[in-house]
Amino acid sequence: MGILRHPDFRRLWLADLLSQLGSRLTMFAIPLLAVLTLDATTFQVSLLRTCETAAWLLLGLFAGAWVDRVRCLPVLIAADLGRAVLFGSIPVAAAFGVLSLPQLYVVLALAGVLTVLFDVAHSTYPPRLLNADQLLPGNAKLAANHSVAAVIGAGAGGILVQWIGAAVTIGLDALSFVWSAIWLRSIRTPEPAPVKPERPHLRREIREGLRYVFKHPLLRPIALNQTTTMLFQSANGAVMVVFLVRQLHLRPSTIGILSMLGLLGAIVASVVTERISTWLGDARALLLSTTGIGVAFVLQALTNRGWQLAWYVLATLLAGFSIIVAYILAASTRQRVCPPDLQGRVSATMSFVSWGATPLGSLLGGLLGTTLGLRPTLYTAGFATLAGTSFLYFSPLRTQKNLADIPAAH
Repeated sequence: MGILRHPDFRRLWLADLLSQLGSRLTMFAIPLLAVLTLDATTFQVSLLRTCETAAWLLLGLFAGAWVDRVRCLPVLIAADLGRAVLFGSIPVAAAFGVLSLPQLYVVLALAGVLTVLFDVAHSTYPPRLLNADQLLPGNAKLAANHSVAAVIGAGAGGILVQWIGAAVTIGLDALSFVWSAIWLRSIRTPEPAPVKPERPHLRREIREGLRYVFKHPLLRPIALNQTTTMLFQSANGAVMVVFLVRQLHLRPSTIGILSMLGLLGAIVASVVTERISTWLGDARALLLSTTGIGVAFVLQALTNRGWQLAWYVLATLLAGFSIIVAYILAASTRQRVCPPDLQGRVSATMSFVSWGATPLGSLLGGLLGTTLGLRPTLYTAGFATLAGTSFLYFSPLRTQKNLADIPAAH
């Protein structure tokens, strides 16, 4: 059990588990709803992801400065309940026959605002709940939720969309947010009140978070690499469902099963990351895992009908494994090196420069998919992601075994 013996972390973990599963169902169901029910074009599908993530560009830095001033738990609960209402409106509209693409865009844009607040608070909260030596196993358990949800959500999402429809599947996500809010509300450990600056100055506080990240020898190359990865991962994701449905003519259940098989790598990663970090050193493990992400996206572009569907499974296995290893190591490093009073701002800065690239990547994927074609877009995204590892290879990470060996910024 380990870290799950901590009763309030266990509540946080249970809240996260089903919520992650519901979010995966929606991530899978919304583009299928747009393609199969609303007959959306490639570019219209890419706009869905753009709307969902645009809030990172608009509010990401503000959210970090704000979260550093407040307790995280009430933010998490309110964001969950708000998203339950928004996503619950989709099956209601579908039942009355009035569902449209504009509604999907509005729901995703508003839910994206709540997701920004939730994610920044969620990544800031563990250091307020756990001791420093509990952060790596804690992050590994939360990452395991991502992995399990990715695997189950992919397979279940495809089957549910085919059996009960995409709109009802999205309604299950709304219920998962209610589940999350109930478990979060049951946490009993008092959250310490954050130290508020004597003279609050939002711009100065945002600049402090940016300055800390981009002067830090560990965080700067990690942030730049994550930005490149998210830019082209979202370009890949913007066209992948369209590619599988319209070019390879796969059914939703087939897509779900193939994705589920591939994402088993994410579950393995959440279990073995600590051992890999001990064996290779966390700096080397981070370098190899980020390289694996780029290689995986290149292999994914080889996917075709028949036996060549195996490329999709292999690539998704490698991508799932590499993304989770990189996430755990990067998040644990940030939480370890960052002072408590900067946790929210540094978390938001890292999220802003990476997730802020997501809406741009989705637009890029839609434009490239429309002009170049779907498969060339997948190749472009893969090789560009691989090139983004240069930020890490031309940094102090390349010559070190462990991240702790690299001196901090002054």
